[in-house]
This record gives sequence, C-alpha cells and structure tokens, in this order.
Amino acid sequence: MVTQVRPPRPDEMAAYYRVLPFANGLPKWEPADAAWHGGPEPWPPQRAPATAEQLDEWAEADVEDESFHPIATFVDGTCVGASATLSFEVTVSGGGTVRMAGVTATGVIATHRRRGYLRQMMQAMFASALDRGEPLAMLSASEGSIYGRYGFSPATYRVRWELARHEATLLPAKTDPGSLELIDARQARAAWPVVHAGVRAYRVGELTPRPGRWDGLSDEADGTNGPMRYLVHRDQRGEADGIANFRLPWSSTADNAGTLVVEALEATNPTAYRALWSVLIDFDLTKTIVAPGRPRDEPLRWMLTNPRAMRITRQSDNLWARLLDVPLALTQRSYDTSGELRFTIDGDRMCPANNRTWHLRADGAAVTCVPTNRVADMTITVQALGSLYFGGMSAHDLAYAGHITPHADGAIGQLARLFRTDPEPHNSFVF
Repeated sequence: MVTQVRPPRPDEMAAYYRVLPFANGLPKWEPADAAWHGGPEPWPPQRAPATAEQLDEWAEADVEDESFHPIATFVDGTCVGASATLSFEVTVSGGGTVRMAGVTATGVIATHRRRGYLRQMMQAMFASALDRGEPLAMLSASEGSIYGRYGFSPATYRVRWELARHEATLLPAKTDPGSLELIDARQARAAWPVVHAGVRAYRVGELTPRPGRWDGLSDEADGTNGPMRYLVHRDQRGEADGIANFRLPWSSTADNAGTLVVEALEATNPTAYRALWSVLIDFDLTKTIVAPGRPRDEPLRWMLTNPRAMRITRQSDNLWARLLDVPLALTQRSYDTSGELRFTIDGDRMCPANNRTWHLRADGAAVTCVPTNRVADMTITVQALGSLYFGGMSAHDLAYAGHITPHADGAIGQLARLFRTDPEPHNSFVF
C-alpha cells in the first residue's frame, strides 16, 4: 500500500471534491441547533450531491485561485482524504491584520478513518502556511471534539437571538441625520464591500472577504423563504455606512408565521446601527425578529427599554484559532496595557518550534516576544494561547480548567489584562 499526502493535480480535483461531505450531500455539521441558522428547524436541509459539471466548475475556479491551497491523501492512487487552507487576513487587537491560513472543507472517507490521515494533512497544511508567512491558522469546527488534538481552540462565539415585536421598543435617541433605503441586490452587492471594509478596520476577529463574497446576492425567491431583502443606511454625504439582509419567510405553522429573519447586518457607527434595527424590529405584519450568527455582546440589547426582551436561543463557538508561529503571531497584535510575561509551551507536537519559554513584553507600540532561560510565570497550552489571542476568552476560566498553570502570584491576572479586548472579537462569516 502506497500512501501520499500532497496537493492534488488539476486532473485529480474531481476525485478530491468527492471526498468532501458538502460535495456529496452528506451531513457537514454535528446534530445540534446551529447558531448560524435563522430558521425554526435546527439547520438547513442538506444539499444534493454535486454534478459532474459543478465539479468541473469548482476545479476550474480553484486551480486559478492563488489563495486556495488544497491537500489530499492518496492510497494506491485513490483519493481518500481532502482538506485545504485559504489565505486570509484577520483583524487583531489594535486594528492591524495578521496573515492567516483558514482550514476549510475537510474530510476522510468512512472506510479510511482512524489511520492518521487527517493529522498528516494538518501537518502538511501547517508547514505550507508557515512557508507562506502565515503565523496563525483558524477553522470553523463541524464537530467540537476533533480539532483540539491539532492545537485549535475556540476563539470567537456567535449567537442566535429572538425578539418579540411588541417588546421591541427603543430608548429615545438623537435624530438621525442620515437616510434609510430599501435597495435591490445589485445595489447591495456594491454597498456590502464598502460597509464591511469599514467594520473590519476596527472589529477584532473579522476577516478579509474572499473575491466574489457578495456576488450571490439575488432578488429571486429561495423556495418558500421568499427573496432576500436589503436595507441600507447612508450618511449625510450619501455614502453607505450600514446595511442589512433580511427575509420574511413563509411558514406552514402559526407559531413561526410573521417572522423576520435578519441574515446579516453591519454598520460602521452607532447611528447607522440603531437606524437599521429601528426598521427591522418594527416591520409591518411581523411579530418576531430572529437574528442568527450575531455577536454575544450585541449593542442592541442596551438600546431597548426592556433588555430582557432580546432572548438568546442558540449559542456556539464560531472560529477556532491555532498559533503556528508563537512569537510572530504575538508581536503582530497590540496590547491595551503595558506589561510582560514569561510563559512556557511544552506540548506542541505539530509545531515543535513553539516549545520553549518565551518572554512577551508590551510597551505601547513596541512588542517583543523572544526566547528566555529565565523562570516562567506560567505554563500554557498552545490551545489556551489560541483562545486568548483575540482577547475574547477568560484567562481565569482556562486556568481553572487546567490549560494554564501559574508559577508566580498574579500571573493569571497579568495575562488577562494583557490579552483582553472590548468589545469581544467577532467575525461575520466563515469559510
């Protein structure tokens, strides 16, 4: 038996796709209510298997895409495992960006699991990402028990919330000097990149969009869901500074009738944000507003006369992070407070260069992270460091769970103060 782990050739791409669940109409998410889905059912229906024509179209596009880096496992010439990374930039604390390898579309066929093929593909993707100068890897985990063994850990969260229209009263605010407009898909495709760029500049955890990210927006109906609708806010100069995609889906039951689903909403300032929600939470002939894939700390809650009216109905982790090059990743983000820490990593089997004691020092814009022979303030797992990297997780909780072992008084508090960010990190789409 001959096993090869390598990028597929162009003529092998169809076989590569056939390994992946999404191309075969197979389940691609664990059986739990999805926080990214706005419908009343737990998750959307599975897609039909891809046709040969679709496989050819995907192959043609992916082969030409320089940011797409596929990897596959071949056993005696047959593709039995597949994955890929996509090159992104992700916003970090301080508003800078870090080059990131986004792990996507991963699968091993049922007859060849438990043989270490996924680990070998992960190892190859990590090596490739480091060669490209990407010190960070991220993914959206279809199953929560798989990716920790490769050094990943949850770094951002998302929630789905519901709000009854009769409870959705906003507190008084200043008059909005801008304007709101219902627009068509063509206008939405032009407005979304502008608004997203403004949001990404300051939102920790947000990603650069892939080419064609909003090309699929349409005015056509989507089965019984009806067409997507688009609402834009413009500032006094007439430039888009907020946009929302929403649906008014048909329902076969009285319980779910009159539901407005906000599929996406972004705004670059509080005025635009409030103005968009003011329309969406008081839309004619509706009774319930549902918003999936939202941040855990949605500011809308604090604009309501009754903050309890907004109820979180689902929550899940969103992106998982994994530091491939610890010193490079840590020096490419900023820290709100000055300070220093010495920490030891000793269990990173896939990126062994991370295994040593590091001295992190932050003093304003000057950040260094270098090896040291001095006694460490703590020992930390690479998983815990990934969760802390964007500033949204509790150092106390990670230490309490055994992922961080302090060796000096006050070490956990210092770690928390250095890494924490406000607001929590969030990303509006996955890959």
